[in-house]
Amino acid sequence: MFSYAILFLILLGISSCAPEGRTYDEYGFFSGIIHGFCFPFALIGKIVGADVGLYAEHNSGFFYWIGFLFGIGGLGGGARR
Repeated sequence: MFSYAILFLILLGISSCAPEGRTYDEYGFFSGIIHGFCFPFALIGKIVGADVGLYAEHNSGFFYWIGFLFGIGGLGGGARR
């Protein structure tokens, strides 16, 4: 059961990478958090040659980037010892 949950989370992370120019909606703080969590998967995809974005092009600016940084930090545990 645990392995199915891990597989589900990996597939969810891979399939939900940040969009690259496919929408004109403006992304804000909470989308930045989600895209921050997806960043490692998007980076792996970019390395192997997939056409995925590392962040949303149409973002709200400062608040998107703050959420993006929270998302990246939350994945690795942030400043936990």
